Amino acid sequence: MATTDWLNVIAQAARSGAARVQLIGGEPTLYRDLHVLVSRALSGGMEVEIFTNLVHVVPAMWALFERPGVRLATSYYSTDAAEHDAVTGRRSHDRTLANIREAMLRSIPLRVSVIQMHDQGVTDAALAELRALGVRSVGADRLREIGRGLRAGRTGPAELCGRCADGKLAVLPSGDAVPCLLSRWVLLGNVRTGCISDIYARSLPTRTALVAATVATRHEGTCGPDDKCGPDEDGGVCQQPTCLPHYIGP
Repeated sequence: MATTDWLNVIAQAARSGAARVQLIGGEPTLYRDLHVLVSRALSGGMEVEIFTNLVHVVPAMWALFERPGVRLATSYYSTDAAEHDAVTGRRSHDRTLANIREAMLRSIPLRVSVIQMHDQGVTDAALAELRALGVRSVGADRLREIGRGLRAGRTGPAELCGRCADGKLAVLPSGDAVPCLLSRWVLLGNVRTGCISDIYARSLPTRTALVAATVATRHEGTCGPDDKCGPDEDGGVCQQPTCLPHYIGP
């Protein structure tokens, strides 16, 4: 996907009535035309969430983050730099934390998800630290066995939330459209040969089957999609505590 391809996708999303575009990656702050994509989305009347590790933030980029309609999201692992860096595979903790503080000072909307690796106490400490810094939208999620999170080979519908096809699509660098970034094995179409609205409409049977398969893998068949779970602005709290995945609210 070239920049022109992404601009076309964003324009299609706007015409389809999408309310928000999330730019993720890789690392979006390293994409040279990030500001171009953000401008196109904002001009189309959509909000933009930039999901970034908050490591490579040059001074000029703060002006982009401060534009009305732009918000940030990031992941955090531990208050202990060594523990955090062991997950990311690089010395990133101090820069991520410093840029979280900077975003708060600049009143930039920021959503932070703490990924629970092993110890609940580590997760609780990280949540407390972020709230003390003034992060309003903060929650936690378990490590998903998808991609780099793969540990015991359980990847599949059991690792999904049950809502990944609910009013959204993810577009990969190849142009392939999938229900969400965690269900990349479910191909719905390709935006280089079709438009988003058509792909989404035609994918209803596939999306319905995916949700059914996800719910079927939950405990005792009593769980539904995580309707009240998720990293929303107000910090959702899971109302089904026996279900996985579990989102921990504020």
